[in-house]
Amino acid sequence: MAAGVRNMLIAFLLPLPSLLFFFTFVRPSNQDSRSTVSSWCAAHPLLVANLVFLFNVDLLFWLIGNLLSNHWLIDLYWTVIPVMLLHYYRAHPAAVADAARSAVAVALTWVWSARLTHNYLRREGWQWGKREDWRFAEMRGQYGDAWWWMSLVAVYLSQQVFLIGVCLPMYAIHSSDHPWGAWDVLATVACVAGIAIAHFADTQLHRFVATNEKLKKVGEPTVATLEEGLWRYSRHPNYFGEQLWWWGLYLFAWNVGQPWMLVGPLVNSMCLGYVTVLVERRMVKQQHRAEAYKLYQKTTSVWIPWFRKPLPQAQPTTTTN
Repeated sequence: MAAGVRNMLIAFLLPLPSLLFFFTFVRPSNQDSRSTVSSWCAAHPLLVANLVFLFNVDLLFWLIGNLLSNHWLIDLYWTVIPVMLLHYYRAHPAAVADAARSAVAVALTWVWSARLTHNYLRREGWQWGKREDWRFAEMRGQYGDAWWWMSLVAVYLSQQVFLIGVCLPMYAIHSSDHPWGAWDVLATVACVAGIAIAHFADTQLHRFVATNEKLKKVGEPTVATLEEGLWRYSRHPNYFGEQLWWWGLYLFAWNVGQPWMLVGPLVNSMCLGYVTVLVERRMVKQQHRAEAYKLYQKTTSVWIPWFRKPLPQAQPTTTTN
């Protein structure tokens, strides 16, 4: 309990440097006394976002993670940083945007964040900093004594590339007053669909895990693989929903003349593809579900929900006398 309260306080206090910087230099209350720093921030919004991320997230989170021997904070803040970036780009002195597109982006990002934050805390049993991401835990074992400095690159600097990249459309939205159009409608539909699919997939997974835990407690055999609901049509529907959200957000940027920003969702999708491989390798290494999961792989689409394939029929063997 004490550790949970400590971690909760840390989580709430850590973004204070970014908030202080925002209200002091990016959006000071007295516009007449704008400083040289404020003017410089207004001229370089993307550079400022990266610098603040470097000092407040990469370095400060890394320091706290090493002190706690647990880099759990970046998982929680994956759900919060996009909201902070969105409002930074929106409130920036140089911002210009179509009012409808901006309002839709704000509403969708808050819904996405609330969903992902709820799922993270639910998965962790509503305990702050309960555990470290299993991928970080494995790397900790691989790198040994070098992990204290390797974690800066593997956990934080890499996350900066992903997060700043996938959030670039939020900057594009607030850098153009191009009027709302049909592509914005398509982008909105894709974002809503992505959020909904990820929500239902994560909820179905949570129920599956909870049910298996109850079966373990009473000594009953557990179910090896989740193959119901959205998981009947995709092995990773939660990943598919998350990617659909980011690609839908990219459509807003494409519509306002920033097609190059596809680099963000593209790199993120490539990373998630690698994570998918790691997850599936981990699944088939678990003796109690290896055989069932291998069959699941043969019949079910990896990401995009699709109809299941029938299992190949065993060919009858013939013998000759």
